[in-house]
Amino acid sequence: MIAKGCLGWVLSPMILFFLFLIFFYNNLLVLIALIPLFFITIFFLIFFRDPKRVIGEAIVSPADGRIRDIKKEEDQIFISIFMGITNVHVNRMPIDGIITEMEHFTGRHLRAYKKESEFNERVTIDIDSPIGQVKVVQIAGLIARRIYPYIKKNDELKKGDKIGIIRLGSRVDVYLPANKIKNITVKINDSVYAGVTTIAEIK
Repeated sequence: MIAKGCLGWVLSPMILFFLFLIFFYNNLLVLIALIPLFFITIFFLIFFRDPKRVIGEAIVSPADGRIRDIKKEEDQIFISIFMGITNVHVNRMPIDGIITEMEHFTGRHLRAYKKESEFNERVTIDIDSPIGQVKVVQIAGLIARRIYPYIKKNDELKKGDKIGIIRLGSRVDVYLPANKIKNITVKINDSVYAGVTTIAEIK
């Protein structure tokens, strides 16, 4: 299944590939030139995939990738996930809740794991959940240029529901109320899967 909002990315090189193949099938040079276009099509098919998921327990990861940072900031627990090029890039709700605020910030496109990436383009999503206020932040990176939300303010969503995709990248942060968290179940460098991997247990 192709992720919502990404079909055009897949169809464009695919259509070009088949058009050139049909009209220039007897031209060896053109056929050789089509090889990169073929691999671009395959890459987009893999990159923009959106597989079905069995939703995990407690609070789940909002993104596929690796845990790059975990820390407590005053009354919040901060967990940051770096999305690699081979990960599924559809993001999901970490917990049931109502979207109370969404805000898009334009910005730079630095590597998502650099400290300066706090100035990158991002979308912040505030969630009124059973454990209080939870925040998910989608951050664009060096290659990622578009954050495509699937949701809007006042939507009531379930854990694991799709909230959007970062096309070609790159990082998702989640903020949890510290006084409601019993245990963080992941550590730095762990691989996680959106909607599947439990990242925290609730008191």
